[in-house]
Amino acid sequence: MNGRGLSGVQIEYVRKHHNHGVKDNQCSSFLIKNIKAPVHLVWSLVRRFDQPHKYKPFVSRCVVQGNLEIGSLREVDVKSGLPATTSTERLELLDDEEHILSFKIIGGDHRLRNYSSTISVHPEVIEGRPGTMVIESYVVDVPEGNTKDETCYFVDALINCNLKSLADVSEGLAVQDRTEPVNCT
Repeated sequence: MNGRGLSGVQIEYVRKHHNHGVKDNQCSSFLIKNIKAPVHLVWSLVRRFDQPHKYKPFVSRCVVQGNLEIGSLREVDVKSGLPATTSTERLELLDDEEHILSFKIIGGDHRLRNYSSTISVHPEVIEGRPGTMVIESYVVDVPEGNTKDETCYFVDALINCNLKSLADVSEGLAVQDRTEPVNCT
């Protein structure tokens, strides 16, 4: 992770919510997406650990065991075309006040070992309207035969697709919601 080109607010959010302990055989990164939709709409999608398919295009099915609480497990089926078919994930944090969700992959048919992700959602103003800054960070083992750069490139590409889809879905909901301009006076 580096802080080049980030605003002070972004750096503070990353420091506060996205600090992963990275070991020698791991890589870590964070991605930021600005979405033209209010935070409540974006968070309503992100917080649904039981429904990642609402915005994650590579998820075809998700089954959660138990209630939606810390320690809950979900079994995710991955759409064909990726080097994976299933993923077992545990909810590590779900904070509705701070808008933070964190999960860890604990099994499945893929190469993402010791993968841990944190997503935080922050209100901001975009073009005079309520908007949202989403930050997603992760840490993951580098698979044998791969470099840190190759591993981060692959994971970044997946997260970028998820964040773009999150923006598309959220902005579609915002148009239906007809959010009012922010009065800055």
